[in-house]
Amino acid sequence: QVQLVESGGGLVQAGGSLRLSCVASGSIYRIDVMDWYRQAPGKQRELVASITSGGSTNFADSVKGRFAISRDNAKNLLYLQMNSLKPEDTANYSCYARVWVHGTSWYAGYWGQGTQVTVSS
Repeated sequence: QVQLVESGGGLVQAGGSLRLSCVASGSIYRIDVMDWYRQAPGKQRELVASITSGGSTNFADSVKGRFAISRDNAKNLLYLQMNSLKPEDTANYSCYARVWVHGTSWYAGYWGQGTQVTVSS
């Protein structure tokens, strides 16, 4: 019913920047919170940044001041601008959205497949 597709990952040198995008499609009535998560090999998945439909944001301490999250509610788009990247930012980045699907009366969570970010030293 709902698909989330990320793009924008790749290989970048330390200190560089990348911009991730996530587009949600399907039978969407409304999207509540949208998040970026990441998971590095051998580590637990962690919440990187979160943004509500009203634009309130939260960031993990490890990325504050370096990453920015934004969204385009009209186009169901989510972005993550990553600056001053470090090797420890290397991970698979996934987007998550709480979506109110047409024909239902509740929000459900959906995940994208992820996009790989690799930061070389």
